[in-house]
Amino acid sequence: MPRIALLSEGADWHTSALRSAFAAAGAEAVPLRLADCAFATTAPHGLALPGFADALPDAVLVRVIGDGSFEEITRRLGVLHALDALGVAVWNPARAIERCVDKSMTSFLLAAAGLPTPPTWTVEGFAPAQALVAREAAAGALVLKPLFGSQGRGLRLIAGPEDLPPAEEVHGVYHLQRYVQGAGPGFCDHRLLVSAGEVVGAMTRRAQGWITNIRQGGRPEPFAPAADMARLAVAATACVGARYAGVDILRDAAGQALVLEVNSMPAWQGLQRVTASNLARALADAVLVPLR
Repeated sequence: MPRIALLSEGADWHTSALRSAFAAAGAEAVPLRLADCAFATTAPHGLALPGFADALPDAVLVRVIGDGSFEEITRRLGVLHALDALGVAVWNPARAIERCVDKSMTSFLLAAAGLPTPPTWTVEGFAPAQALVAREAAAGALVLKPLFGSQGRGLRLIAGPEDLPPAEEVHGVYHLQRYVQGAGPGFCDHRLLVSAGEVVGAMTRRAQGWITNIRQGGRPEPFAPAADMARLAVAATACVGARYAGVDILRDAAGQALVLEVNSMPAWQGLQRVTASNLARALADAVLVPLR
């Protein structure tokens, strides 16, 4: 029976759903915290993984890497790099996670791949941010996003330099993206879950205000993406090197689909509420295909 290391931070909804999905697919998912995994040159493979004393896992599924200091996060990503170097299939590999948690790199890679995404700038320091906003705000508002952040926390709409927070509130880095008004009435965008090169689930996120994340009060609705949007989500996932991802897409007033973000450790509890298929099972099956 394949044994899968499920990197999580506790017995939450996602961990329970994935353990059940792997069991139904004939595999064992062993939950463990990445913080508890250690480098140990005395161990057979140079790593000490709780629950895997005698052999490496057949694969690894990363749900979360956990909060921590710069040093702690670097070490945890190092464990993922080591597993990849040992030939273990990691969903997602450290390189993909690094590219996605840094929104500036995600934006760079999307643009370099020729994928449609709103104009985006990332600068260091309050004065350069003021100059940037003074130059660009005439063409429309900007969204200030934490460089490292998720679930819609810390988003601000910037109409002019006076709206910028002091540098200490953003750790000295200003990541700014052109605000795009979506097509149709109200505020909505779309989250597409991609696994192994195909879209396995999608939803519309609708909200009273411009922040549509489910954790910020957005409401999930069923959504069947058109072919162009599905292709865009798959291409965005591939360009960051992810095996699975949650891709946020907005269709603008002209009908153009734009990638807003690519999430390498996406949650899908809200999406599951409006999706008939079992998304945890779709992920488990994809992880297990090379092991059959």
